[in-house]
Amino acid sequence: MIRLQIRVSKKDIFITPGVMPVHMALDEVTITRAIVESYMETFLKYTDVDVALVGAGPANLVAAKRLAEADAKTVVFEKDLFVGGGIWGGGMMFPRIVVQKEGCRILDEFGIWYREYEDGYYVASSIETVSKLTAGAIDAGAEIINLVTAEDVMIREDERVSGLVINWNAVERTGLHVDPLSIRAKVVIDGTGHDAYICRIVQKKIPGARVGPSGVVGEMPMWAEVGEKAVVEVTKEVYPGLIAAGMAATAVAGSHRMGPVFGGMLLSGEKAALLALEMLGL
Repeated sequence: MIRLQIRVSKKDIFITPGVMPVHMALDEVTITRAIVESYMETFLKYTDVDVALVGAGPANLVAAKRLAEADAKTVVFEKDLFVGGGIWGGGMMFPRIVVQKEGCRILDEFGIWYREYEDGYYVASSIETVSKLTAGAIDAGAEIINLVTAEDVMIREDERVSGLVINWNAVERTGLHVDPLSIRAKVVIDGTGHDAYICRIVQKKIPGARVGPSGVVGEMPMWAEVGEKAVVEVTKEVYPGLIAAGMAATAVAGSHRMGPVFGGMLLSGEKAALLALEMLGL
Protein backbone atom coordinates (compact mmCIF):
# COMPACT_ATOMS: atom_id res chain seq x y z
CA MET A 1 0.00 0.00 0.00
CA ILE A 2 1.31 3.45 -0.91
CA ARG A 3 1.53 5.91 1.99
CA LEU A 4 2.26 9.62 1.72
CA GLN A 5 4.24 11.37 4.42
CA ILE A 6 3.59 15.04 5.14
CA ARG A 7 4.84 17.31 7.90
CA VAL A 8 2.35 19.49 9.77
CA SER A 9 3.48 21.51 12.81
CA LYS A 10 6.66 19.42 13.09
CA LYS A 11 4.69 16.17 13.23
CA ASP A 12 4.76 13.44 10.64
CA ILE A 13 1.33 12.35 9.44
CA PHE A 14 0.92 9.36 7.19
CA ILE A 15 -1.96 9.48 4.72
CA THR A 16 -3.25 6.62 2.63
CA PRO A 17 -4.53 7.96 -0.70
CA GLY A 18 -8.33 8.20 -0.63
CA VAL A 19 -8.47 8.15 3.19
CA MET A 20 -8.85 11.34 5.20
CA PRO A 21 -6.53 11.77 8.22
CA VAL A 22 -8.36 11.30 11.51
CA HIS A 23 -6.22 13.59 13.67
CA MET A 24 -6.72 16.93 11.90
CA ALA A 25 -7.64 19.43 14.62
CA LEU A 26 -9.58 22.55 13.61
CA ASP A 27 -9.97 25.62 15.80
CA GLU A 28 -12.84 28.00 15.09
CA VAL A 29 -10.99 31.08 16.31
CA THR A 30 -8.05 30.31 14.05
CA ILE A 31 -10.47 30.06 11.14
CA THR A 32 -11.92 33.46 12.07
CA ARG A 33 -8.48 35.05 12.31
CA ALA A 34 -7.44 33.56 8.98
CA ILE A 35 -10.46 35.07 7.24
CA VAL A 36 -10.29 38.51 8.86
CA GLU A 37 -6.53 38.97 8.68
CA SER A 38 -6.23 37.83 5.06
CA TYR A 39 -9.20 39.97 3.98
CA MET A 40 -7.94 43.10 5.77
CA GLU A 41 -4.48 42.64 4.26
CA THR A 42 -6.04 42.61 0.80
CA PHE A 43 -8.49 45.43 1.54
CA LEU A 44 -5.74 47.76 2.75
CA LYS A 45 -3.58 46.91 -0.23
CA TYR A 46 -6.31 48.12 -2.56
CA THR A 47 -7.08 51.44 -0.87
CA ASP A 48 -4.69 53.12 -3.32
CA VAL A 49 -4.92 51.81 -6.88
CA ASP A 50 -4.40 52.69 -10.50
CA VAL A 51 -7.94 51.77 -11.58
CA ALA A 52 -11.08 51.20 -9.54
CA LEU A 53 -13.97 49.61 -11.40
CA VAL A 54 -17.49 49.79 -10.02
CA GLY A 55 -19.69 46.87 -10.97
CA ALA A 56 -18.49 43.36 -11.84
CA GLY A 57 -20.51 42.93 -15.01
CA PRO A 58 -19.17 41.61 -18.32
CA ALA A 59 -17.62 44.88 -19.52
CA ASN A 60 -15.75 45.49 -16.29
CA LEU A 61 -14.58 41.89 -15.96
CA VAL A 62 -13.01 42.08 -19.43
CA ALA A 63 -11.53 45.49 -18.59
CA ALA A 64 -10.13 44.23 -15.27
CA LYS A 65 -8.29 41.39 -16.97
CA ARG A 66 -6.73 43.66 -19.58
CA LEU A 67 -5.72 46.23 -16.97
CA ALA A 68 -4.16 43.69 -14.63
CA GLU A 69 -2.26 42.06 -17.49
CA ALA A 70 -0.74 45.48 -18.20
CA ASP A 71 0.44 45.68 -14.56
CA ALA A 72 -2.11 48.30 -13.56
CA LYS A 73 -3.14 47.88 -9.92
CA THR A 74 -6.81 47.00 -10.40
CA VAL A 75 -9.75 46.52 -8.04
CA VAL A 76 -13.41 45.82 -8.85
CA PHE A 77 -16.14 46.69 -6.35
CA GLU A 78 -19.40 44.79 -6.66
CA LYS A 79 -22.40 45.65 -4.48
CA ASP A 80 -24.06 42.24 -4.75
CA LEU A 81 -23.06 38.89 -3.33
CA PHE A 82 -22.52 37.59 -6.85
CA VAL A 83 -20.59 38.92 -9.84
CA GLY A 84 -21.55 38.90 -13.51
CA GLY A 85 -24.22 41.58 -13.66
CA GLY A 86 -27.05 40.70 -16.03
CA ILE A 87 -25.42 37.69 -17.69
CA TRP A 88 -26.53 34.99 -15.25
CA GLY A 89 -30.15 34.92 -16.34
CA GLY A 90 -29.35 34.86 -20.06
CA GLY A 91 -32.52 35.77 -21.94
CA MET A 92 -35.66 35.59 -19.78
CA MET A 93 -34.00 33.02 -17.46
CA PHE A 94 -32.87 30.77 -20.31
CA PRO A 95 -29.15 30.56 -19.41
CA ARG A 96 -27.83 31.30 -22.89
CA ILE A 97 -26.43 34.46 -24.45
CA VAL A 98 -25.74 35.46 -28.03
CA VAL A 99 -22.46 36.96 -29.19
CA GLN A 100 -21.85 38.25 -32.68
CA LYS A 101 -18.71 37.33 -34.59
CA GLU A 102 -16.76 40.42 -33.53
CA GLY A 103 -16.98 39.40 -29.88
CA CYS A 104 -16.01 35.76 -30.34
CA ARG A 105 -12.30 36.50 -30.09
CA ILE A 106 -12.85 37.63 -26.50
CA LEU A 107 -14.74 34.40 -25.75
CA ASP A 108 -11.73 32.59 -27.21
CA GLU A 109 -9.36 34.59 -25.04
CA PHE A 110 -11.22 33.53 -21.88
CA GLY A 111 -11.65 29.93 -23.02
CA ILE A 112 -15.44 30.16 -23.24
CA TRP A 113 -17.09 27.50 -25.41
CA TYR A 114 -19.67 28.60 -27.97
CA ARG A 115 -21.30 27.32 -31.11
CA GLU A 116 -22.59 28.95 -34.24
CA TYR A 117 -26.38 29.10 -34.30
CA GLU A 118 -26.54 30.54 -37.79
CA ASP A 119 -24.37 32.86 -39.81
CA GLY A 120 -23.15 35.66 -37.54
CA TYR A 121 -24.92 34.44 -34.37
CA TYR A 122 -23.00 32.49 -31.74
CA VAL A 123 -24.49 31.00 -28.57
CA ALA A 124 -22.70 30.54 -25.23
CA SER A 125 -23.72 29.42 -21.75
CA SER A 126 -24.37 32.42 -19.55
CA ILE A 127 -23.11 30.51 -16.51
CA GLU A 128 -19.84 29.45 -18.15
CA THR A 129 -19.38 32.97 -19.47
CA VAL A 130 -19.64 34.60 -16.05
CA SER A 131 -17.45 31.96 -14.42
CA LYS A 132 -14.63 32.22 -16.92
CA LEU A 133 -14.74 36.02 -17.22
CA THR A 134 -14.41 36.17 -13.44
CA ALA A 135 -11.63 33.59 -13.31
CA GLY A 136 -9.79 35.35 -16.13
CA ALA A 137 -9.82 38.69 -14.31
CA ILE A 138 -8.66 37.11 -11.05
CA ASP A 139 -5.97 35.00 -12.70
CA ALA A 140 -4.61 38.14 -14.38
CA GLY A 141 -4.17 39.77 -10.97
CA ALA A 142 -7.28 41.93 -10.54
CA GLU A 143 -8.92 41.95 -7.12
CA ILE A 144 -12.72 41.64 -6.88
CA ILE A 145 -14.41 42.82 -3.67
CA ASN A 146 -18.10 42.00 -3.36
CA LEU A 147 -20.84 43.33 -1.07
CA VAL A 148 -19.33 46.81 -1.22
CA THR A 149 -21.10 49.77 -2.78
CA ALA A 150 -19.61 53.04 -4.02
CA GLU A 151 -21.84 55.75 -2.60
CA ASP A 152 -19.82 58.78 -3.64
CA VAL A 153 -16.68 59.92 -5.43
CA MET A 154 -13.67 61.94 -4.34
CA ILE A 155 -12.88 65.16 -6.20
CA ARG A 156 -9.85 67.42 -5.76
CA GLU A 157 -8.89 70.93 -6.86
CA ASP A 158 -8.40 69.88 -10.46
CA GLU A 159 -12.08 68.78 -10.55
CA ARG A 160 -11.00 65.30 -11.48
CA VAL A 161 -12.45 62.09 -10.07
CA SER A 162 -9.69 60.83 -7.81
CA GLY A 163 -11.30 57.99 -5.91
CA LEU A 164 -14.39 56.37 -4.46
CA VAL A 165 -16.30 56.57 -1.20
CA ILE A 166 -17.34 53.04 -0.24
CA ASN A 167 -19.49 51.27 2.31
CA TRP A 168 -20.97 47.85 2.91
CA ASN A 169 -23.99 47.22 0.72
CA ALA A 170 -25.88 46.04 3.81
CA VAL A 171 -25.46 49.50 5.34
CA GLU A 172 -27.06 51.11 2.32
CA ARG A 173 -29.89 48.59 2.12
CA THR A 174 -30.82 48.86 5.79
CA GLY A 175 -30.52 52.64 5.87
CA LEU A 176 -28.06 52.66 8.75
CA HIS A 177 -26.17 55.88 9.43
CA VAL A 178 -22.63 54.53 9.18
CA ASP A 179 -19.89 56.71 7.79
CA PRO A 180 -18.05 55.27 4.77
CA LEU A 181 -14.38 54.84 3.95
CA SER A 182 -12.47 56.01 0.88
CA ILE A 183 -10.03 54.68 -1.65
CA ARG A 184 -7.79 56.59 -4.03
CA ALA A 185 -7.77 55.75 -7.74
CA LYS A 186 -6.11 57.39 -10.73
CA VAL A 187 -8.95 56.24 -12.97
CA VAL A 188 -12.50 55.10 -12.17
CA ILE A 189 -14.61 52.99 -14.54
CA ASP A 190 -18.38 53.03 -14.12
CA GLY A 191 -19.73 49.63 -15.11
CA THR A 192 -22.89 49.79 -13.00
CA GLY A 193 -25.19 48.92 -15.89
CA HIS A 194 -28.47 50.65 -16.66
CA ASP A 195 -28.22 52.88 -13.57
CA ALA A 196 -24.87 54.48 -14.53
CA TYR A 197 -24.66 55.09 -10.80
CA ILE A 198 -21.25 56.71 -10.56
CA CYS A 199 -21.89 58.98 -13.53
CA ARG A 200 -25.16 60.13 -11.96
CA ILE A 201 -23.41 60.87 -8.66
CA VAL A 202 -20.88 63.10 -10.40
CA GLN A 203 -23.61 64.88 -12.35
CA LYS A 204 -25.70 65.41 -9.22
CA LYS A 205 -23.04 66.45 -6.73
CA ILE A 206 -20.63 68.59 -8.73
CA PRO A 207 -22.10 72.00 -9.57
CA GLY A 208 -22.15 72.55 -13.30
CA ALA A 209 -20.75 69.11 -14.08
CA ARG A 210 -21.85 67.53 -17.33
CA VAL A 211 -21.13 63.85 -17.70
CA GLY A 212 -20.82 63.07 -21.38
CA PRO A 213 -21.90 65.48 -24.11
CA SER A 214 -25.43 66.01 -22.75
CA GLY A 215 -25.39 64.59 -19.24
CA VAL A 216 -26.79 61.19 -18.26
CA VAL A 217 -29.89 60.97 -20.43
CA GLY A 218 -30.83 57.30 -19.96
CA GLU A 219 -31.03 54.49 -22.47
CA MET A 220 -33.45 54.28 -25.39
CA PRO A 221 -35.71 51.28 -26.25
CA MET A 222 -34.26 47.99 -27.43
CA TRP A 223 -32.66 47.88 -30.86
CA ALA A 224 -29.95 45.24 -30.79
CA GLU A 225 -28.21 46.08 -34.06
CA VAL A 226 -27.86 49.78 -33.28
CA GLY A 227 -27.20 49.29 -29.56
CA GLU A 228 -24.42 46.75 -30.06
CA LYS A 229 -22.46 49.12 -32.26
CA ALA A 230 -23.17 52.15 -30.14
CA VAL A 231 -22.07 50.67 -26.79
CA VAL A 232 -18.50 50.43 -28.05
CA GLU A 233 -18.56 53.84 -29.71
CA VAL A 234 -19.83 55.62 -26.58
CA THR A 235 -17.39 53.90 -24.19
CA LYS A 236 -15.17 56.85 -23.31
CA GLU A 237 -13.93 59.19 -20.62
CA VAL A 238 -17.15 61.03 -19.78
CA TYR A 239 -15.68 63.23 -17.05
CA PRO A 240 -12.05 63.81 -16.06
CA GLY A 241 -10.84 60.59 -14.47
CA LEU A 242 -14.12 58.73 -15.11
CA ILE A 243 -14.79 56.22 -17.91
CA ALA A 244 -18.24 54.80 -18.64
CA ALA A 245 -18.38 51.22 -19.94
CA GLY A 246 -21.08 48.76 -20.95
CA MET A 247 -24.68 49.71 -20.24
CA ALA A 248 -23.50 52.65 -18.13
CA ALA A 249 -22.01 54.15 -21.29
CA THR A 250 -25.28 53.46 -23.09
CA ALA A 251 -27.22 55.27 -20.36
CA VAL A 252 -24.90 58.28 -20.46
CA ALA A 253 -25.10 58.61 -24.24
CA GLY A 254 -28.79 57.78 -24.62
CA SER A 255 -28.14 54.81 -26.87
CA HIS A 256 -30.44 51.85 -27.45
CA ARG A 257 -30.42 48.82 -25.15
CA MET A 258 -29.63 45.52 -26.82
CA GLY A 259 -30.94 42.71 -24.63
CA PRO A 260 -29.20 39.33 -24.20
CA VAL A 261 -26.56 39.82 -26.91
CA PHE A 262 -23.22 40.54 -25.27
CA GLY A 263 -20.54 41.01 -27.90
CA GLY A 264 -20.74 44.78 -27.57
CA MET A 265 -20.43 44.57 -23.80
CA LEU A 266 -17.24 42.53 -24.06
CA LEU A 267 -15.76 44.89 -26.63
CA SER A 268 -16.77 47.88 -24.52
CA GLY A 269 -14.77 46.49 -21.61
CA GLU A 270 -11.76 46.02 -23.85
CA LYS A 271 -12.01 49.63 -25.04
CA ALA A 272 -12.44 50.94 -21.49
CA ALA A 273 -9.24 49.19 -20.44
CA LEU A 274 -7.32 50.64 -23.40
CA LEU A 275 -8.57 54.14 -22.56
CA ALA A 276 -7.58 53.72 -18.89
CA LEU A 277 -4.11 52.46 -19.81
CA GLU A 278 -3.65 55.44 -22.11
CA MET A 279 -4.68 57.79 -19.30
CA LEU A 280 -2.20 56.06 -16.99
CA GLY A 281 0.57 56.16 -19.55
CA LEU A 282 0.97 52.38 -19.49
